[in-house]
Amino acid sequence: MIELRGVSKRYDIAPDREVVAASEISLTIEAGELVGLAGPSGAGKTTLLNLIGALDRPDSGEIVSDGTDLARLHGKAADRYRRTIGFVFQRDTLLPALTALDNVVAPVLPYRTGWNKRDRAADLLAAVGLAGREQALPAHLSGGERRRVAIARALINTPAVLLADEPTGNADAASAAEILDLLASLRIEHAMTVVLSAHDPAVVARCERLIRLASGRVTDDIQLTCQEEPASILRRISQLG
Repeated sequence: MIELRGVSKRYDIAPDREVVAASEISLTIEAGELVGLAGPSGAGKTTLLNLIGALDRPDSGEIVSDGTDLARLHGKAADRYRRTIGFVFQRDTLLPALTALDNVVAPVLPYRTGWNKRDRAADLLAAVGLAGREQALPAHLSGGERRRVAIARALINTPAVLLADEPTGNADAASAAEILDLLASLRIEHAMTVVLSAHDPAVVARCERLIRLASGRVTDDIQLTCQEEPASILRRISQLG
């Protein structure tokens, strides 16, 4: 479970100007939930993911995960926590000189593990539908395939939480649906909590819960049921404005 208590974050973008990326956010994300963050650009979706992943610190408030306040973590303790989190970043962050397999292995290269790193990487690539593409360089992969490599890389540490910032990117509707199906199935297989951000209402409609943000504030927090027709979910989301 991840709990945010009155979390705020501001960024200085000029000597006399600041942006409020998070303002007094309080919410609880239960273990195993599939949560979608929605809202326009600048609403605070990426900031919220970075705060939950301990890639950034709040200016005020608490973020408690498994009884630990993330704002109090420093150095090696913060690194240990981050290794329990899987990150799929908005931008393509694959290393261009490395193969798909080596990109997946890269996050664990500095650490000792009780398992074979390359074998696990190959298994993960197979799980995301890229068996036989292990030796391909990113330049020789499609956009959807690169996103799949990024998802495999995020799972190399068997994380408890997967944070995905715009995981479907600019993918077409068919590719986006495949990526979302993949995340949903991997979440069940690995018993993960998944929090993803998206602009597209059709993407967040695939989640169990929608948290809508505007100007760093939570404006709506609704449960989406799997029994509800997709068209009905999209109407509910559109009515939120």
